[in-house]
Amino acid sequence: MSWRNIRLIFHREVADQLRDRRTIFMVVVLPLLLYPALGIGTLQMSLLFSEQPRTVVMLGADSLPDPPLLNDQGTAFLDHWFLSESDAQKIHLVTDKTPANPKPDRPTKNQKPNREKNSDESSPEAPDDTGEDPEERQALLKVANEIRLRLDERSRLLEEKREALLKKESKVSQLKQSQIEALEEEISQLFSAGNIQVLIIIPDGFDEYIKQENERIAQHEPEIVPPGKKLRPFILRNSAIEKSSLAYGPVREVFDAWEQEILNERLSLANLPSDLTAPVNVETLDLAKGSELAANVWSKLFPAMLVLMAMTGAFYPAVDLGAGEKERGTMETLLICPALRSEIVIGKFLTVLLFSLVTAILNLTMMGATGLHMLNTATSGQLSQMGDFSLPGIDSLIWVAVLAVPLAALFSALSLSFALFAKSSKEGQYYLTPLLTVTMGLTIFCLSPAVEITPFYSLVPVMGPALLLKGVLLGTAGPEGITWYVAPVLITSFLYCWLALKWAIEQFHREEVLFRESERFEFKLWIRHLFRDKEETPNFAEAIFCFVMIMFLQFALLKTFGSELQNAPQGEEGITMLRLLVVQQLVIIACPALFMGILLTSNPIKTFQFRMPAGRYLLLGMLLPLVLHPLSLELQMRLDWFFPALPAHAKAALAAMGDSTIPLPLVILAFAVAPAICEELAFRGFILSGFRKGGKDGSAIVLSAILFGIMHMIPQQAFNAALLGLVIGLLAVRSGSIFPCML
Repeated sequence: MSWRNIRLIFHREVADQLRDRRTIFMVVVLPLLLYPALGIGTLQMSLLFSEQPRTVVMLGADSLPDPPLLNDQGTAFLDHWFLSESDAQKIHLVTDKTPANPKPDRPTKNQKPNREKNSDESSPEAPDDTGEDPEERQALLKVANEIRLRLDERSRLLEEKREALLKKESKVSQLKQSQIEALEEEISQLFSAGNIQVLIIIPDGFDEYIKQENERIAQHEPEIVPPGKKLRPFILRNSAIEKSSLAYGPVREVFDAWEQEILNERLSLANLPSDLTAPVNVETLDLAKGSELAANVWSKLFPAMLVLMAMTGAFYPAVDLGAGEKERGTMETLLICPALRSEIVIGKFLTVLLFSLVTAILNLTMMGATGLHMLNTATSGQLSQMGDFSLPGIDSLIWVAVLAVPLAALFSALSLSFALFAKSSKEGQYYLTPLLTVTMGLTIFCLSPAVEITPFYSLVPVMGPALLLKGVLLGTAGPEGITWYVAPVLITSFLYCWLALKWAIEQFHREEVLFRESERFEFKLWIRHLFRDKEETPNFAEAIFCFVMIMFLQFALLKTFGSELQNAPQGEEGITMLRLLVVQQLVIIACPALFMGILLTSNPIKTFQFRMPAGRYLLLGMLLPLVLHPLSLELQMRLDWFFPALPAHAKAALAAMGDSTIPLPLVILAFAVAPAICEELAFRGFILSGFRKGGKDGSAIVLSAILFGIMHMIPQQAFNAALLGLVIGLLAVRSGSIFPCML
């Protein structure tokens, strides 16, 4: 391999990309303009944005007890009941209160409300200086009164249903329940159609009731009103409507503060301490510093943006250098140059890597600078309450640059591999879209505060670098410290990159990939081809489809199996679990492989390797478990620290399967016979045969073993199954039979 040729290819591809104005705009110009423009737009929108007030209707406002909850006109809650005075402006309150002052002044937090009556009262229907539309007010009150009538009817039906249940009159109870449901549906329709977000109903005489209760408690007299007959306000909302939920929060906040004030007054009348209802009276102290708050924000922002920008930065250059080269017709010219095909691929890879790194670093730099400027220059609003933010230290920024390299390298190699396989740029984008989707899923998982880097996560692609960077920015990369994870994260990331790059080089050596024509898909022709032009064994795509079908069936029947296990009789959970395992093996694993082998291949015996091997392989199949099983158990015990802990329900399921009362034949069937037959038919039969179609037995064994491990899902089992799959796959290839694998 000549690095001179690689350098020439690299310079050629970089110059070609730099001559493309679209590439320069996407990589350099767009980040320089996008984030400042977003910052300016955000600030402008914050100045122009005004939240629409939520409509809250209150009936029976004249029966509110002291202390005052509303202003004298009944048009607003008093500001001091809100934790934030700005919340008062978000509530449009409509009440049936008789106003006491035609020109209200909203009391401030330090101003006591005026409860003195004014002789110059105005009619509720007459226009006043509050800005309230009398017609709208009357319409809202009319709807609210109709709802109140139906709520009263609902209360009566609930009482009749309760009496019917006590008398064990089931038919009457069911009739009342159906009437209640019909009434609630009618109330819901009125509530939605009336444009009311929250309805508050204060019962008549509630102020006198509270006054009498206060006097009774002050005199230490016994309670005479039954609990079910006590007067209490009623708040109606619809949590399925977002506006209603937003309005209910401040209303609930107001009533909680108001109720606490009434309680304090009641305790004072009874000569009891005001902290009687809070005996613990917890005191809290928030130790968060400005730098720690900034680190918390950057630890979520930088890893996510680094992953996504590295991916998108590799996306378009890879498509242009792979499928775009085919569309332009310059692939043949490149192939006749005095350079090895591996050198051409490495030169293209370095080009994609360069643009991926530049895109990621430039986007992070502009995003951080813009966000920091917005936070530190805000003088009002929520941004100003977040404190003085600062960028991470130089050591953390160095880690951002270091971890950007393996991420960009992995995405560049994968993107280039898919792009080289594609015939056109459009097809390349179709192939790369699932990669972007999977990457976004892993990124969202890493953003969870509960997810931290562990030995297991450090080896997972994308997650390892993202979680390591998250730990570095937070200063908590795990109990072992940051340095413990650096080596495994970097080594495995570059290993995945090397595998992807090797795949790209392999693609570039295949003439049918470089010069294949665009494929037109017709469903009828495809079905006819499957059944008419059968091959002896499946191909690679059919093997992958078989595995996808197995995983899909596992996902689809997960709820069914879970409900069967939950409904199992007491004490028979273990037996039910083993029966479900047998059904899973037969239905989910064996059936797809058998059906596809029979329908899609002309020689199922060769596909599943149903031939008698030499006697030494049968003997080896019987002796291997005696050697491998103890080693497997020992390895799992020594690596227990590496894997994440099993959830409680998984531990309970495993414990249930170990019940000593389970019949031994069922144990042998579930743990030995069914997996031996079903899993081998699928993975060492159909899937391994499909992977071997390319002529590389080693790659086929490794890939089938990896898929065999993934199928087991639980990390501990997946690791053990993957190692076991390597041994059994090798045995299947050497013996030419599936029977030693089953043994």
